[in-house]
Amino acid sequence: MSVPVLPNSQARRIFLDRHGLSQPPSGAGKGRDLQQVIENLGFVQLDSVNTFARAHDLILWSRCQQYRPKALDQLLSRDRVLFEHWTHDAATIPMSQFKHWRLRFDRDAAWCETKWSAWRRDGFMEKIDDVLRHISDNGCCGSRDVGTEEKKGSGGWWDWHPSKTALEYLWRSGQLSVTRRDGFRKIYDLTERVIPAEHLNARPHPDESIDWLCNAALDRLGFGTSGEIAAFWDTATPAEAKVWCADALADGRVIEVDVIGVDGKARRSFARPNIMDETPPEPPNRVRIMSPFDPALRDRNRAERLFGFNYRIEIFVPAAKRKYGYYVFPVMEGDRLIGRIDMKADKPAKRLDVTAFWPESRVGMGQGRVTRLKSELDRAARFAGCDAVTFADGWLRT
Repeated sequence: MSVPVLPNSQARRIFLDRHGLSQPPSGAGKGRDLQQVIENLGFVQLDSVNTFARAHDLILWSRCQQYRPKALDQLLSRDRVLFEHWTHDAATIPMSQFKHWRLRFDRDAAWCETKWSAWRRDGFMEKIDDVLRHISDNGCCGSRDVGTEEKKGSGGWWDWHPSKTALEYLWRSGQLSVTRRDGFRKIYDLTERVIPAEHLNARPHPDESIDWLCNAALDRLGFGTSGEIAAFWDTATPAEAKVWCADALADGRVIEVDVIGVDGKARRSFARPNIMDETPPEPPNRVRIMSPFDPALRDRNRAERLFGFNYRIEIFVPAAKRKYGYYVFPVMEGDRLIGRIDMKADKPAKRLDVTAFWPESRVGMGQGRVTRLKSELDRAARFAGCDAVTFADGWLRT
């Protein structure tokens, strides 16, 4: 039988719709409304970089421009409808998914015991009981509160003292949970004090969790290879996802489709049987400033394949050799990535400084598009607590 062909234009709209980008960024941006946005996405990556706004805040703001950071803190630390753990990176995750992270806890514990013994300072496993006892007796704490007698690291970001490593190990293995953030610093407590009982006590079989992880990944992507399905949560292994896809194909839960990239090339993928009937709306013709860690763009190869957008953050490139700035933000209009912008919020001066905007090739910067970009920058300035937007000379790199 012939394999259905999903045209690039339809694939892009399906993909953006699954990632909450086919509608205007409206909604209350707090409470149940915000919780639903995160549940639809599956998770939101957390990152400390804050040149304009933290990555997780920008991800949520680009979908709901009434959102403000305090709303996320309330869902995590007050309402307990979210928890923090790991996907491909640190993330905030709906509490309803906690039971399936039992599999992740076991796998992360084994991984950390093997890898960290080679990567970290010696002795962190010997500190685990001390850290657990400290938290049990004294309540929640952060990394500054443990190992106070130990020599602090001088070898960079990841040079942790043993008790700090033990604290992170206990979090990754599920024995501790993040109860709140002080600034961006994680504060931990015993998991049984943080996670509501109905979620804490659920213990699915690992096979049930793998089935859920693969189903949930495919539903949030719209289509994907077995490798992309595995990479979504980064918990089921590529081999497990490959077996799941074969079984789902055999019993009719998925079909194979050829997804056409922007270059006209087909990529064989898996999708639900009704994928060809999906007609999501055309995304609004407005400009959105996106997070570099947005879930729609996290897989750089897929972003290039679907949208023709070659996006890499030039963190390790010397300034003299950079084509773009150190940390540039992708800019979307409708279903296209139209460029990238270099900007920084000067919080003391309450000013959003725009250094440069680089449009993509074949993207004209007429008056209408420049006006839409400046309107989004005005909204971004308000979100960052700034009163004005300033533009460097020659900022529009046409």
